[in-house]
Amino acid sequence: MKVGLYFGTFNPIHVGHLIIANYMADYTELDQVWLVVSPQNPLKEKNSILADHHRLALVKIAIDDNPKLRATDVEFKLSKPSYTVNTMIHLKELYPDHSFSLIMGEDNLRTLHKWYNHDYLLKNHKIYVYPRALTFQEENDIQSDEPNQLLFKHPSIIFCDDAPVMKVSASFIRNAIKMGKDVRYLLTESVMKYLDEMNFYR
Repeated sequence: MKVGLYFGTFNPIHVGHLIIANYMADYTELDQVWLVVSPQNPLKEKNSILADHHRLALVKIAIDDNPKLRATDVEFKLSKPSYTVNTMIHLKELYPDHSFSLIMGEDNLRTLHKWYNHDYLLKNHKIYVYPRALTFQEENDIQSDEPNQLLFKHPSIIFCDDAPVMKVSASFIRNAIKMGKDVRYLLTESVMKYLDEMNFYR
């Protein structure tokens, strides 16, 4: 089975995440997309980040009706900090018959050369890259950084230029909920119900 791994905090999971995950599962050679919920970083401020089990539950209910999507907490059990390369090696040991690929936004690809053991990732895994709508600040940061042209031309990199892109962020949604704004079209109904019942982000 060909599996794409879509890493994220998913705090909370929103329609932007789901559109990308579904596109990768439906319009590429991948058989499934696994949404890898990242654990809390013990060194970072936790006030705005839901507990690991809540974020995992939100992902599960958001994709419950799609057999091509799956939630996984594999990184919860690994040592910290959780490097992507260690997660990939661990999953390959657990599922030797699966072929694992990475899914990331173009902004992440531009910094991939700074990742721990990025050479191993490029040598052993395909990387599916979707375009991402950037903020003005992010665009300025990219323009001030020397682009890695060799990386963009690497045979392991697969650009999905026609993937639909939504400029939606989890932080925007959290702030909107805190201010009592209507976010019904940014979240699935099941995720909205969960957040409302648990009184999260208010």
